[in-house]
Amino acid sequence: MNMQKPQLEKVLNLQFDRNNPRLAGMCVSDQTTDEEIIQVLWDAMDVRELIMSIQASGFFRHEFLIVEKDTRIVLDGNRRLAAVRLLLEPGLLQESTGHIPELKPSARKMLETVPVVFGTRESMWQYLGFKHVNGPAKWSSYAKSCYIATVHRDYGVSLQGIARQIGDTNRTVQRLFQGLMIKEQAEETKMFDFDDRWNNHFSFSHLYTGISYQGISGFLGLEPEDEEKERPVPQDKIPELGELFGWLYGSKKENLPPIVQSQNPHLLQLDRILAHPEARETLRARRSLELAFETSRPAAVVFRNSLIQAKQSLVQTRASLTTGYDESVELLTIAGEVANLGYDLYQEMSRIRQPEPQRPVVEHN
Repeated sequence: MNMQKPQLEKVLNLQFDRNNPRLAGMCVSDQTTDEEIIQVLWDAMDVRELIMSIQASGFFRHEFLIVEKDTRIVLDGNRRLAAVRLLLEPGLLQESTGHIPELKPSARKMLETVPVVFGTRESMWQYLGFKHVNGPAKWSSYAKSCYIATVHRDYGVSLQGIARQIGDTNRTVQRLFQGLMIKEQAEETKMFDFDDRWNNHFSFSHLYTGISYQGISGFLGLEPEDEEKERPVPQDKIPELGELFGWLYGSKKENLPPIVQSQNPHLLQLDRILAHPEARETLRARRSLELAFETSRPAAVVFRNSLIQAKQSLVQTRASLTTGYDESVELLTIAGEVANLGYDLYQEMSRIRQPEPQRPVVEHN
């Protein structure tokens, strides 16, 4: 890719890229107005911070925008374009939670043009891929997956070729692509409605990370060699696909929040549950990650943790005895019951650990 020398272009000639991977999942379409896009970027991408930087130091000329020549669509730099537009026209922002500084006439004049390099999506994909997928200015995982799919489908570049060009040695490209294909398959089979998800933010990383775990990948019937398939989930596993998306993303229509709120520990717990038949059925019946995870844990681990928690509770209770006990008979009775339970537990554990020797059987003739 031969990078041209930047040249100045009027800001008002430039167009936001409504197909930009970074705007994926934010309900942006061809009909979305500039004001609406600016509001989206303001709310989700720290445009205010960029505004303060430009206001203080100016627009760095080496931070050029990449622009499609025929349409003047900004292929790279939509956040910077939003910042400059707001400095020039603060009224474009519908709802502001912060002050936009007023520019001096000389500074305003300087911002009316910005440095751009003209190119096409196809000619610039390697530069953008290195910069935003595996480089210093990383996009979200969902934006990365959409970009990878575009390059693979529209430009005919293999996933291995994309990974090689952007310096990916960890098969991140393949995993991101597989995650997006699974999401598209869930939508096509009506197992998932993107607009019905519980949270506005789409936690795509839950999906693409989860499918690398054995419990979740086994639940969906995924095979390692299926990474590049556009429909990786077998047909007989489509119902399970719907269940997984319900657990990951919930449903507004059904008033069901997702049970996975974070990768650690929730996604790891879900993986353990889906690998355990009894825990899996508990999750289906109760829709409780906590209850299902308890079912999945070995009995020895549950017992040990319960015993340690009981000891910790007693230590904490003993520490507050002097100031907390009001000399009531009721509390004294409860303490006696606890003591009896503790003694019975100790006796039973001792019996199990050192069972009484069996008496020999004497036969009488």
